[in-house]
Amino acid sequence: MLLAMLVTWEVEGSPHYASMSPSQHIAYISDIGAQGLQPLFIAGCTVTTIFLDLSFAAERYCRHTGRLAKNLGPAEKVLSALSILFAVAGTAGLILLSIFDTLHHPKLHDGFLLLFVAGYVISAIFICAEYQRLGVHFRQHRILRLSFWAKLAFVVVEVCLAGVFAATTFDKKQNVAAVFEWAVALIFTFYVITFFVDLLPAVRSKQARTNEEVLHMGEAENRTGGMGSMGAANGNGNGVEYKPPGATAAYF
Repeated sequence: MLLAMLVTWEVEGSPHYASMSPSQHIAYISDIGAQGLQPLFIAGCTVTTIFLDLSFAAERYCRHTGRLAKNLGPAEKVLSALSILFAVAGTAGLILLSIFDTLHHPKLHDGFLLLFVAGYVISAIFICAEYQRLGVHFRQHRILRLSFWAKLAFVVVEVCLAGVFAATTFDKKQNVAAVFEWAVALIFTFYVITFFVDLLPAVRSKQARTNEEVLHMGEAENRTGGMGSMGAANGNGNGVEYKPPGATAAYF
């Protein structure tokens, strides 16, 4: 979505939109989204955040069922719940800021932008705390450490970029602020990707269980087939020696 919006703006000759200030030469994402591409902007924001929230729910389910490293204490479950709660708040912020565009609803747009950034940053902080506790109990799972450091880097970088964005916006340096807004959005895209990486062990564990079930079924069939062969050798296919009527067993 971001790439499509940026390419469209460039292809159209970098137009100066009505929502841009007179001295502004670089468009905010919100400036482009407030014009003809608003349907794409709303759809992209909605789909991105809903899938991200679904990945939160999927991770919670996989940890509960043991497909991922399980939460061993109530504190980890509370941290997970808080991360989901603030992620939902961030989702609401992003969807609403795409609907209430900067051209017609500038104050509402800025408020929802703050809700979006704050919601997901706070959510990431709670996730980092949860993963740090999980890493203590499951040191063998290297992906927990990688995911922890990736999300911690997101928190640090995103807070720094958002701070610069806010400062330059208040100083009326719109061109600089626009660059940092694009940077914040791109970093958020990489943050979304980390959750798909988090779910990879669940897919592998499912495949491992499926392979194990197939192996057990094969062993069971081999045992059944072996018994059938023994029975065939003794006169029938059930592994029981066949005795004609009136015959007496040899071992009686």
